[in-house]
Amino acid sequence: MTTGVRRRMGVEERRQQLIGVALELFSRRSPDEVSIDEIASAAGISRPLVYHYFPGKLSLYEAALKRASEDLAGRFAEPHEGPLGARLLRVMRRFFDFVDEHGPGFAALMRGGPAVGSSATNALIDSVRQVAYEQILSHLDITEAPARLELVIRSWISLAESTALIWLDGRRIPRGELEVQLVHDFAALTAVSAAYDEEMTALVKRMVQDEPTDGPFADLAARLIALAG
Repeated sequence: MTTGVRRRMGVEERRQQLIGVALELFSRRSPDEVSIDEIASAAGISRPLVYHYFPGKLSLYEAALKRASEDLAGRFAEPHEGPLGARLLRVMRRFFDFVDEHGPGFAALMRGGPAVGSSATNALIDSVRQVAYEQILSHLDITEAPARLELVIRSWISLAESTALIWLDGRRIPRGELEVQLVHDFAALTAVSAAYDEEMTALVKRMVQDEPTDGPFADLAARLIALAG
């Protein structure tokens, strides 16, 4: 039999609860549309108590974005096993899992939301992009990227972001097709860069030498050959 007595949370536990509640609400609607009253109600506490733990909505918003950014950055972690194309495809699937689960929150993270101009928010976004960049470099077994490779990887990360944001607006293209297309985009960007640089040519040859005939890179080559014919 329950007594109906609610357990009192410690300060950090309550902060983490509020961040989780805010993230859940932000995953359904834009942070601009979520009020402190809603967050307080969902957490089962009063509005003044929310302000006891966070000075205002912006600070709670930034704390929620920090947790979301750490989650998103973790989606780029991938064991260095198997062909590169398959690894990138698994990363894109996890990336779109996050986008699918946290649509409005993802859009707010990428676009700034109510924290436009906030250096803290911009730093969070940059940290996710840097983690993604370093992860891709590690899968290519490269520590210091030459200029053209850095351009390729950072351009591809931006492309993945913009593709996800456009997809959220109506979801008019099947998600699975976009995941494969983004892996193809990475291969295509690298191949185009290789046309201008011998170092990139060597990298492309190394990328494709262990790719299976049923992998995403081979699939792209087959599609291009079919177009040429």
